[in-house]
Amino acid sequence: MVRRSYTRASEAERREDLILATLDCIAEFGIQGATVRQIAMRAGVTGGLIRHYFATKDQMLQEAYRKVMAGMTETAIRAAAEGETARDRLRHFIIANVTPPVTDPRTLSLWAAFISHIQIDPSFAAIHHENYRAFLDALESLLTAFFIEEQREISKSQCHGLAISLSALVDGLWLEGTLASDMFGDSELADNALTSVEALLRLQPGHLSARQR
Repeated sequence: MVRRSYTRASEAERREDLILATLDCIAEFGIQGATVRQIAMRAGVTGGLIRHYFATKDQMLQEAYRKVMAGMTETAIRAAAEGETARDRLRHFIIANVTPPVTDPRTLSLWAAFISHIQIDPSFAAIHHENYRAFLDALESLLTAFFIEEQREISKSQCHGLAISLSALVDGLWLEGTLASDMFGDSELADNALTSVEALLRLQPGHLSARQR
């Protein structure tokens, strides 16, 4: 086990370090195997300091799960922000969700470790709903701007439905791209995602998947 070096830091930084140490231990030992003692050792702190920031191990696990889920959405949102047009922003968002660093084996193993808790722990279910809502909100904003740019009218309910469908589409490709990345060419998953989105949004072939114009 590799210890994190302990340095004097702010309250927020120490809390963040403990969450990162928790994720390291879960990735290595699983949720049941990630004990408070191991997390303290990984963070280079005492168990008492952990209790200063987190009342229980469950609370620490919940914050770790929130970080994993929010991190994937935030990565895609940052990628979208690099686009100059609504079309480009939507395109970047879709690509980001099916390419590294979002398609990362460690992220998948953490997601898989946490996912079983959603059905049995209301706190994990709430975090899942919170992050799913954030992802859908981001998609709906991108789609709304895209359809305005395309001068196509779309209702809020239609936009919401499309966001749900797009989310399911990229989730499936994300899973395949992470589990079997060696089976796909460099841009194969991204290209497939974009052509599938074109079909879903009833766009002309190449409208999103064509290389930047």
